[in-house]
Amino acid sequence: MVTAIILIILITASVAFHFLSPWWWTPIASNWVGMDNTIIITFWITGAVNIAIVLFMAYCIIRYRHKEGRKAAYEPESAKLEWALTIVTTIGVVALLAPGLVVWHDFIEVPEEATEVEVMGQQWQWSFRYPGEDGLLGTTDARLITPENPFGINPEDPNGQDDVLVEADDMHLPTGAPLKFLMRSIDVLHNFYVPEFRAKMDMVPGMVTYIWLTPTRDGTYDIICAELCGVGHHIMRGVVVVEGPDEFQKWMGEQSTFAQTQAKLSTGKRSYSSLSAPDAATGSAEAR
Repeated sequence: MVTAIILIILITASVAFHFLSPWWWTPIASNWVGMDNTIIITFWITGAVNIAIVLFMAYCIIRYRHKEGRKAAYEPESAKLEWALTIVTTIGVVALLAPGLVVWHDFIEVPEEATEVEVMGQQWQWSFRYPGEDGLLGTTDARLITPENPFGINPEDPNGQDDVLVEADDMHLPTGAPLKFLMRSIDVLHNFYVPEFRAKMDMVPGMVTYIWLTPTRDGTYDIICAELCGVGHHIMRGVVVVEGPDEFQKWMGEQSTFAQTQAKLSTGKRSYSSLSAPDAATGSAEAR
């Protein structure tokens, strides 16, 4: 009897904790409300099964507790019970899987009008690349990555010249526009995750993975790495700012393109060379 009472108290407390707990998801800021709904459906189904099983156990403990002279009936097989359990279990599994499959279908079907944005992860920072006025991202190659070309952009590809580069800084996104995130890593496994967006995906060296979403709420949100990527994993954080289209375009206009960064590097090298020549000449004259 004591065991049955404990089981009833435990299931009652767990249900109360679920409804009264102050901890819940962060407010959603993307179109992926279907993910929240899928999890809620899972909670309801698994919660109902958990309540039924625990209460059934408590009932059995009370109903069939030991009494002098009572004997248990031995029934090794029951076709009726097996069919009932099979049908109920099948319905439960379908109810758990179907919503997730529907959301997954939407998750991998990227809208044609989605703008591509690149997210690059490396130990231990985030970098971002946006298409320029042509609306196209230039091709990249990991073998082209250098301190002067950290994204590995192909300098021979004209589509990459106007790409907007944001290295180790805040990411900005426009509200209401579908976006396809092309994600790659240049060292180890990473995972781009913004809790308010719900969507996330591993970033695998040598591969380009993707997610898509539509930001729906202005605000500033944390970017975290959801894959253990080394000793500095805990500091691999960033910020994504979701803002109106006008504010986003203004911010884009303040960023540098690939062609501009390469031109600055070339100018810097020429300036260094012009300063070095007189120094060398002066040094030679003094030596004489």
